Formats: sequence, structure tokens, C-alpha cells
Amino acid sequence: MLCLALILILSCKRSQDPKISDPVSNDSSLELTYAEGFSVINKDEYRTLTIANPWPNSDRTFVYALVDRKVAPKISLMSEQYDGIIVTPVASIVVTSTTHIPSLELLDVHDKLIGFPGTNYISSLSTRRRIEDGKVHELGKNEGINTEVLLNIKPEVVIGFGVESANKTYNVIQNANIPVIYNGDWTESSALAKAEWIKFFGVLFDKEQEADSIFKSIEINYLKAKQIALEVKTKPSILSGAMHKDVWYLPNGSSGEAQLLKDANTNYLWSDTDGAGSLALSFESVFEKAKDADLWFSPSYYTSLEQLEKANPHYTKFKAFKDKKVYSFSLTKGETGGVLYYEQGMSRPDLVLKDIIKICHPELLTKYDTYFFKQLK
Repeated sequence: MLCLALILILSCKRSQDPKISDPVSNDSSLELTYAEGFSVINKDEYRTLTIANPWPNSDRTFVYALVDRKVAPKISLMSEQYDGIIVTPVASIVVTSTTHIPSLELLDVHDKLIGFPGTNYISSLSTRRRIEDGKVHELGKNEGINTEVLLNIKPEVVIGFGVESANKTYNVIQNANIPVIYNGDWTESSALAKAEWIKFFGVLFDKEQEADSIFKSIEINYLKAKQIALEVKTKPSILSGAMHKDVWYLPNGSSGEAQLLKDANTNYLWSDTDGAGSLALSFESVFEKAKDADLWFSPSYYTSLEQLEKANPHYTKFKAFKDKKVYSFSLTKGETGGVLYYEQGMSRPDLVLKDIIKICHPELLTKYDTYFFKQLK
């Protein structure tokens, strides 16, 4: 790394103008089937990683240069062309979302994780052991990362994300010559597209083949489950979400959540809607359409029917509530209280789909027990 620092200018200078990348060589690029938010192009001596949709409706594209550790001392790159220059395989990393943890573990590189904001939210047993052993440092809150601690532990790269725009905290990190890569896995429109971002981590750790193999296994399991669901002739009607203050939030019909319900061969009552983000509706409009829905999924963070009723007595008017057909992932937690779905659900859509099929079509997958979703009592 010291040799590289003498040759490469590692400042992460940013401009509002799109980055100008070098001419593409004849080498192949990373093969992606579903994911659209990132791409990797091989050049003669290095690769470029492009993040095209770091947050919803973003007008920014981020381009990073990935340089093999063995080659790095022999080449020179102009840092002004890139949002970061990263030496691979990465030796130490900070990630900022629990959804990143499963990819590190599946690729067996979780020992490279040295910091995380909000370690209590991590449920993975192997990573929790590293936290307890003091090998993963607490970095405070995602909105305001403790940069003093982060700069002290000196990760080679930080994997961040933005909700609406770049996080100002990241500027401090970049000014210390630590690249920040924006990860936009959560903005993908399908469950398999989100899961395919394991290939993003595969590239950073020179484990492309392992990442491809892992994803193919998940994809095969998902598509098999989807095919099994086609056997049924009856589609239960589905309600989703719950009220937050005076607004009922639920997935729009073009979302990854709605796609899962479709692939489970169900009748999601808002499947004909479209757009970015969640639908925001009134209680009255939801009740009018879903009062007789057969099943109710993901009623916010509530973990019992009693909690639902206390939060809003009108919930009891839904048929799904009366029939006790309400299912949530909020009951399945790790030892420190982190909800497993928030950590593992994105990387294992095959398990999410099987859960939904098991609940909606109990005659199928008879030997399968739900992993994330549980019935509220």
C-alpha cells in the first residue's frame, strides 16, 4: 500500500460532472443477469466499477478504478478521472448496512470487516463473535459516522449508501484518502437483482467465481420455488404494510416486494400500481380495497395482534386480522435484537419466496419451515 501511495494519487476529488473513463479494451466485462445498478469493465491493466443508480432518481454516476495489488506499483492513474482508486483484493473494509454482511460471510471475507455503524443491529453469529472480540469497531450512527474512530482504524475502503444525496460525512473520509464506494443494491427493482450484488463484493475481494457460484445457487432455488407456485389454481388476496401516523405505506406494484408476491402466485391487491418508493395511502382507501383480503403481510414493526389492535383499533375490521392471518418478519431476531430479515432478506430472496409460498399455499413445500415470516399471535 505504501508503494501504491507513492505512485497513485489517491485523493477522491469529486465533481458534479460525470467522470470521464478511459477507452474500453477488448477484455470482457463482469456478467450480470439481473442487476442494473453497477457494472465492471476490464481494461488492459485495471478495471472500472461504475455505480449507475446509488439512490432513487439519482442523476449521479460514480466510477471507480480497481487495481490489482500485484500490478498497482507498476502503473499510474489520474485520480481526477475517478471517484476512488481501490486496490484489490481489499484487505480491510467498513460497510454501513447490515445487508452487506451476508455477502461478506458467504464469500468468507467477513474477517476483513473492521468497522460498522450500529453493531448491535448485526445478527450473524460469526460477525458477532468478531464484534465481541473487539475486531469490528463501533462507528456510531449511519447518519453521522464517528470519523475519528474510522480514520484511526484506516480501512482500505468504505462501502456507503445515500438515500437522497451524498452523505457529507463521506467527504471527510475521502479527504483522508480513503475511498467511499456507493452501494445501490437496495434500489434494484427485483429480488434477484438485489441478490446479484454479491458479485459487487466478489470483485472487490477477487472472488468473482465464488460470487457467481453462490448467486447461481440462490437463483436456481428461487426459480424452482417460483415454478412450484405455478401449480396452484387459487391465488389468495394480499394486503401489506401498516399505518405510520396518518399514512398507510405499502409496496407499489413494480417493487421487488410486489415481485416476490407475484412469483409466489398470489393476488397482491396493488399489483397494478407503478412508481418509485412505497405507496402512501389513507386508511379509508386501503380498507375499502383490502377489507376482505385473505392474508396480511409485514404490518410494520408490530409483533402481535394485540400490538396491532392497540396501535389502531380499526385494524381489527380487516378479515385477515379476524382470521389471524397476519404474518411478519419482525418476530425473527438475532441475539442483540436485530431483525434477521433486514440483514439477510436481500441476499436470500429464495428463502423469502419460499416463506411466502409456504404461507399462501400451505399444501406446497410441506417439508419447509418458514425462515423469516412468522404468524402473529
